[in-house]
Amino acid sequence: MAIVLCISPDAQSPLSALDALGHQLVQISFDPQALSDAPRHDIVVLDCRHNLMGAKSVARILHAAGWSKPLLLVASESVLAAISADWELGDFVLESASLGEVDARVRILLNSPGNKPVQTAVTGLIIDMDSFTAKVSGRTLDLTFKEFELLRHLNENPGRVYSREQLLSEVWGYDYFGGTRTVDVHVRRLRAKLGEFESLIGTVRNVGYRLNPDGKSVEES
Repeated sequence: MAIVLCISPDAQSPLSALDALGHQLVQISFDPQALSDAPRHDIVVLDCRHNLMGAKSVARILHAAGWSKPLLLVASESVLAAISADWELGDFVLESASLGEVDARVRILLNSPGNKPVQTAVTGLIIDMDSFTAKVSGRTLDLTFKEFELLRHLNENPGRVYSREQLLSEVWGYDYFGGTRTVDVHVRRLRAKLGEFESLIGTVRNVGYRLNPDGKSVEES
């Protein structure tokens, strides 16, 4: 099942079918701070039913910020004429869509070529979500589940800097009571298993970590 990020000005999910399909739902508002703090997700559902211009502004923000996950727009028939290519959406669905239609559209977006992990040019890092394995330069890494999840999370947005607090909440979950040192320990273990490609995970002094697509050496904190 997918982690679905619903962006809506309303308190309730714009697509009730998502609950029935068993996806993990996370809902946030149109507030820019909420967008900035958005947790890890597999697909974005944007609600434009009741605030068309607000939703269009959000779509532009997501595109400008380089969000790479598929965007599914939830619309009412009355606003369809205002939807165009500049929304940069992957697909749209009417709020009255059946359970089967919502399921099909979500599955197609999740399996679209644009939603596949990108192989880094230098190391050939490949994340395989079907087998929960990771390879670097053709070598399969022997990772624990959390190590895999941490590497996957960093790989989803190469070059983006994540604070230790962000990684702790987004990879371990908000209900995890351990300290941020847990992140440092897992990063050290990941680097050890990456071997000659340890510099793939970079340190940004006094901030956190990022995936370095160019494979340049890390800046130790």
